[in-house]
Amino acid sequence: MGAFGGHDGRERRWTGLDKLESRNRPPRSLLVALVLASVTLITLDVSGGGSSPLEPARRAVGEAFGPAEAGVAAAVRPFTAVPAWFRSKGDLADQVRDLEASNAELKGQVELAGFDRNRLEQYDGLTTAAEDLGSALVPARVVAMGSRQSQSFTVTIDAGSESGVGPDMTVVNNDGLVGRVLRVTRSTATVLLVIDPDSTVGGRVGSSMEIGFVTGSGSLDQKSGLDLRLVDDASVPARDDTVVTWGSSTGPYAPGVPIGTITEVYSSLREASQRAVVKPFVDFSALDVVGVMVPSGSRSDRAVIEADGSLR
Repeated sequence: MGAFGGHDGRERRWTGLDKLESRNRPPRSLLVALVLASVTLITLDVSGGGSSPLEPARRAVGEAFGPAEAGVAAAVRPFTAVPAWFRSKGDLADQVRDLEASNAELKGQVELAGFDRNRLEQYDGLTTAAEDLGSALVPARVVAMGSRQSQSFTVTIDAGSESGVGPDMTVVNNDGLVGRVLRVTRSTATVLLVIDPDSTVGGRVGSSMEIGFVTGSGSLDQKSGLDLRLVDDASVPARDDTVVTWGSSTGPYAPGVPIGTITEVYSSLREASQRAVVKPFVDFSALDVVGVMVPSGSRSDRAVIEADGSLR
């Protein structure tokens, strides 16, 4: 009986809880009334438009809670904007890096514009020189200048035997005679400049066709000039006359290559001879692009400018 009595007690307790919950639950009729009231208010608000009967109430609520909402939004905005700030800062940093890279590239192009333009003009000049000289040219660039301690004036070019270059070939640029090839490797060649004191070139005066010998002055300065002595001591060269080479097709200097113009003429009564100063056409202090005169059709590892100005 005691056991059954305990079971009845638990049942009574559960029954009491059910009654308590049912007592706290709102009546169903109240819920229905609230739903109907909400639907009615929504209908009136929608159908009323701007003259809705709920507009005054809505305005009052907005005036009461609007400042509070604005204050809360202002207080929260710094925290909600933090992720966007980091994203925008990262995007701006990327844009700045891109702009700096573009600016550096454009600046480099501007700085090299004059250099590239001059080099292009020199290559174009070699085309004209090939046509004027009637000889094929292997284009090359000066990559080094000989040591001044050796008291010799030489340069190294980036074309050698693989390009068809050999010893005793004439070297020119778009202005005139540069020198001759001394020695070659597979990819480079050493050029003796005509301004070297040990350089002697056979020269011919344009107006009189008199021949003589042009010797280097040992200076890169064009004003120092070259020394010309004619074979005929009685012949007096004229100022501003042009001097060209009178070499041969088999010699170290091809014939007809412009050397320079005569600027001064000196007479020696004791030696009964004439000496002239020749200003070279080539600026040896700014050598860059040169051409080596080679036989037409020579094999080369690079494009060759033919005598008619075409590239092969």
